[in-house]
Amino acid sequence: MATSKWSIDYSHTEIGFKVKHMMFTNLSGKFEKYEATIENEDDKFETTKVSFSADVNSITTANNDRDNHLRSADFFDAEKFPKLTFVSTGVKKLSDHNFIVTGDFTIKDVTKSIDLECEYSGLQKDPWGNVKAGATLTGKINRKDYGLLWNAALETGGVLVGDEVKINIEMELNKVAE
Repeated sequence: MATSKWSIDYSHTEIGFKVKHMMFTNLSGKFEKYEATIENEDDKFETTKVSFSADVNSITTANNDRDNHLRSADFFDAEKFPKLTFVSTGVKKLSDHNFIVTGDFTIKDVTKSIDLECEYSGLQKDPWGNVKAGATLTGKINRKDYGLLWNAALETGGVLVGDEVKINIEMELNKVAE
């Protein structure tokens, strides 16, 4: 078996999330700085191993005040916990293009196992002969499970920030030349 190594194509990848705001709209955000080590055997997705980290200070929701609040001790506490991480522990093949990627997800000092649904687009050569792989990963977490507890009550009932955070990753990878 030959080990394949992959790098993130940063210009075609987005590490994003959505959370309910005021109980009725979805607020989107993303991390702009991140890195990963990705390997698999013989280009088979089901053998993929991932070690990923995102720089919490790179969080952006298109609102500077909100981004600074998210970096504060009320949420991510970026000064004390500058990274969030995901380390895969297994990949389960459901079909040729659908997988479940399980891994240890860490925010602050809390690590929990999560499952991400993966739609794998397969391998493709670009016009310059480079081998690419594409995948969409989705999942959800409860932010309170990771110590992200801040909230504000609404006058009409409910809260300002939802507990469920939807994860959405659009990823394009470059095969590293051997």
